[in-house]
Amino acid sequence: MEIEKIVAKALLDIKAVFLRPEEPFTWASGIKSPIYCDNRLILTAPEARNTVENALAETVRQEYPDCEVLMGTSTAGIPHAAIVGHILGLPMGYVRSGSKDHGRQNRIEGRLEKGQKVVVVEDLISTAGSCIEVVEALREAGAQVLGIVSIYTYGMQKGLDRLAAANVRNVSLTNFDVTVEVAAEEGYIRPEDKQRLIAFRNNPSDESWIH
Repeated sequence: MEIEKIVAKALLDIKAVFLRPEEPFTWASGIKSPIYCDNRLILTAPEARNTVENALAETVRQEYPDCEVLMGTSTAGIPHAAIVGHILGLPMGYVRSGSKDHGRQNRIEGRLEKGQKVVVVEDLISTAGSCIEVVEALREAGAQVLGIVSIYTYGMQKGLDRLAAANVRNVSLTNFDVTVEVAAEEGYIRPEDKQRLIAFRNNPSDESWIH
């Protein structure tokens, strides 16, 4: 089983990814969604955590072999950046969502030299706005951002377009489409729900998939 499916199954098993097409969740944006994703649950599930962190480390090795520093997104990416940094023997830091209002008023925590090659560690990408802000903060500080490694992406067009416009590469361990496939195979959803879920991913603001 390829890593995309292994990670998707691990996330479904620990309910870090939860599919509920019959009772949609409401996101903060007001969008009705058949999926809820809480990757913080990975940290409390040692077996899934082992799978995810080793897959992240292997992805950095394969996709970003020149990486010198890992930078986690605040707050969800921080523990994953720390664990992967430990596995790879790389320094890590993190980027705050805003500058501190005290002390040295840092936005970037940890040592970062100008010109260093950085990979951003993110847990979840939907519309990609927050991780692009992190990349831009690192670029402003003089880092050479090789790209992002993330655990999960919804694969929404808006997110893909934003990443392309900002010239940011992202490699995710798994994604919405693979999760839907695995969820149907494992009995988490009915096979006939697959098309509805993909319709949501194609256009989250169109709620016709609910009916």
